[in-house]
Amino acid sequence: MWGDIAIAFILAFVVAFVATPYTIKIAKKIGAVDIPKDERRTHKRSIPKFGGPAVILGFLVSTIYLLVVMTMEKTINLMGGEEYGKKLLGFAIAVGILSIFCVVDDIKTIKPLTKLFGQIIATVVIIAAGVRIEGITLPFLNFPEIHEITSIILTMAWVIIVTNAINLIDGLDGLSSGISVISAVSLLIIFVLNGSSMLSIVLITALAGALVGFLPYNFSPAKTFIGDTGTNFLGFSLAVISILGAAKTYTAAVIVLPLIVLGLPIFDTIVAIIRRLIKGKSIKAVFKADKGHIHHKLLAKGYSQKQAVVMLYGISATLGIFAVILTDSGIWKACSFLFIVILAVIAGYKNFAPEKTGNESYECLQCRYIYNPKIGNEKAGIEPGTEFDKLPEDWVCPVCGESKDMFQLHPEN
Repeated sequence: MWGDIAIAFILAFVVAFVATPYTIKIAKKIGAVDIPKDERRTHKRSIPKFGGPAVILGFLVSTIYLLVVMTMEKTINLMGGEEYGKKLLGFAIAVGILSIFCVVDDIKTIKPLTKLFGQIIATVVIIAAGVRIEGITLPFLNFPEIHEITSIILTMAWVIIVTNAINLIDGLDGLSSGISVISAVSLLIIFVLNGSSMLSIVLITALAGALVGFLPYNFSPAKTFIGDTGTNFLGFSLAVISILGAAKTYTAAVIVLPLIVLGLPIFDTIVAIIRRLIKGKSIKAVFKADKGHIHHKLLAKGYSQKQAVVMLYGISATLGIFAVILTDSGIWKACSFLFIVILAVIAGYKNFAPEKTGNESYECLQCRYIYNPKIGNEKAGIEPGTEFDKLPEDWVCPVCGESKDMFQLHPEN
């Protein structure tokens, strides 16, 4: 098993690492370039956003090679009772459908609802192929077998939520790809501990390897972005593989463990939906991008891109380790681990917080208005010399009306 894991990781890593420079060249030729044409962008120059195909290629080459070899060795049976061959075919078709929508989005940009439609079609395909959440077993919630309609609804919701969670958190260099690596490695360990199928272990390892091969080009300062093709593939794959890895085990792994591992992007997505609904007061507002995500908040607090990304990596890794300990040693050890980590963060937070002199200027992320403490904001009754942190909580940008949490420390400070 460990030899297959090593092959899956290294082969995917090498292919993705070698392929990424070619996707950068292709991106420039087909126009898949992210131009900082609005204030949401954190980068100031045009950057290719077509790294997804390199990750997909690394994943496919590694997976196909191992499946062929393992079939010849008779260590895996794709045509057996589990119907892995049928499920893999459905997964491949679904990824193809999803990629068509997302490649068009990377090149020309399509409406969010159109992209959601593509996600729904892809999810229907994998459900039809037999990839479903079939049961949930928890200490106080025991449903080893659930109704077919409930199974379809749960699977549909899980896949679409995770797909969009990874897509929405893709706001800083290396953020979505790094968090996906951490999530994939965490799930790999959980699959091994749970005795999951070799198929799911190979798939999640290949995904991790391909991402590690891509990450050197994506970490700050990024040479390329993974793009919507990449983020949708990552989220979709993590969701589907987590179902395959937990299938037939009837443990909390079916929903709870992947939910913990992917807790950060899922939490950010749920909060974003609620925030947009409250602010926009309509369903359409959910699909309107904003700068209220966790990584935007950290930038607004004065952290650099690298600092924000590393902090979010840390949170994601902590959740992944928590899920692994929960799987291997139970809830009490997992909770005590988490408690100690939280105490350590609280104790050392001030040592890592951005240093402030009290006279820093702050810039609105929406309209680029700069609040200067020396000048204040006389129209709003803010006297000169008032520090930004001392502004009333209901104070808003005098130009565009955005709240305080949409401001970040001005780069020239």
